[in-house]
Amino acid sequence: MDRVGTISATYRVPYHDKPVYGVVSVPGSKSITNRALAIAALAKGATRLNNALFSDDSRILMAALRTVGYTVNADEASATIDVFGAQTEPLQQRAEYDLFVGNSGTSTRFLTALLALGKGVYRMDGVARMRERPLGDLLNSLRAMGVDVRDLLGTGCPPIEIRGAGLPGGTVSIRGDESSQFVSALLMAAPYAQSPLRIEILGELVSEPYVEMTRSMMAAFGVHTVRRERILEIPKGVYQANTTYDIEPDASGASYFMAAVALCGGEVTIRGLTRESLQGDVAFADVLEQMGCTVTFSSHGVTIARGDEPLRGVDVDLFHLSDTVPTLAAIAPFASSAVTIRNVANIRVKETDRIAACVAELRAFGVEVEEFADGMRISPCRNLREGVSVRTYDDHRMAMAFSLLGMRVHDTQILDPMCVSKTFPTYYEHFEKLLDLS
Repeated sequence: MDRVGTISATYRVPYHDKPVYGVVSVPGSKSITNRALAIAALAKGATRLNNALFSDDSRILMAALRTVGYTVNADEASATIDVFGAQTEPLQQRAEYDLFVGNSGTSTRFLTALLALGKGVYRMDGVARMRERPLGDLLNSLRAMGVDVRDLLGTGCPPIEIRGAGLPGGTVSIRGDESSQFVSALLMAAPYAQSPLRIEILGELVSEPYVEMTRSMMAAFGVHTVRRERILEIPKGVYQANTTYDIEPDASGASYFMAAVALCGGEVTIRGLTRESLQGDVAFADVLEQMGCTVTFSSHGVTIARGDEPLRGVDVDLFHLSDTVPTLAAIAPFASSAVTIRNVANIRVKETDRIAACVAELRAFGVEVEEFADGMRISPCRNLREGVSVRTYDDHRMAMAFSLLGMRVHDTQILDPMCVSKTFPTYYEHFEKLLDLS
């Protein structure tokens, strides 16, 4: 993709050294869309999802739900999805299913718990990288409840096979430091367990806001959970469909446009993303405020601005905002002092090892980076190397984040640019529209 609309193996990033101004509408949240799909399918009645995200991940989950018997009708032009909730009825068929999950960790984790409610035999597999992404803690928790779930290669990763006999419930422990999605998966399936489920979280819970998002969405569909510090209690119950459920703009996707202002100066408003968002990544705006930006939330969205003051370095713990690590890493060389990112060891098992990938690509631009087991320290760099071809490692966040750095360095190309289709297929159109408005 040399320019938007021209498909090729690379995207040449337009150079831009002026402030950016505009109002941006980003697509719906991946995290909310996929949770809403799972919950609405298990609900009683039909739900229309508004402002749904249409991306590789959401299409994978929709396809899987259809394969096992749920009715899901999507209209991409209107960004709506109609889900005809049938509770666990489709899962009671004693049939065998093979499901392809690509590199969608969210879909894989949510489906693993959801399908444990069924009576069929379910096999899930994905691309080569998905076979390296761990599910062991979730599988062990299900096994502790009596679920027959097997990692077929003995690695704790896909491919997996579930021989469904229902989810027994009871008390189960799960580590919290690898993926909050394991906890969210158990939470969403829990109302249909054979007895109430009590989840004990061991250690610190990574990306905790995503678990709170799950609980809030469950409540919106009529199931209320109880949390006492590291204990979650979920009663038996039935989700009740919503006539309509509105999905928020994607906060992780919005982070790139917020960061563009931090990098270039100017003022950008992200429409519809408020301080009351279900998404923890909205707090990325607070990181940018520490770096010298002005942040203003209203009932209509969030506005990020930066004038002539230099971008300051920061030392931040992004444990709960780990999807924004590549975004911050990409703008860090332009800060007046070092940027240190800590406590994000969990991102080594994302679509790629994001710590190693960020370090490697920053060094390709001539940036001095110190790599830690759980993060990195990025030094300011005033003479960035031009003509770099950025490797993206089949990771959408690497492509989007390094397009930011690339707009300030001549002749930067993004390799495999359309990996952004995983969560933000129209990213480059939004990116270039913002630059054209500037």
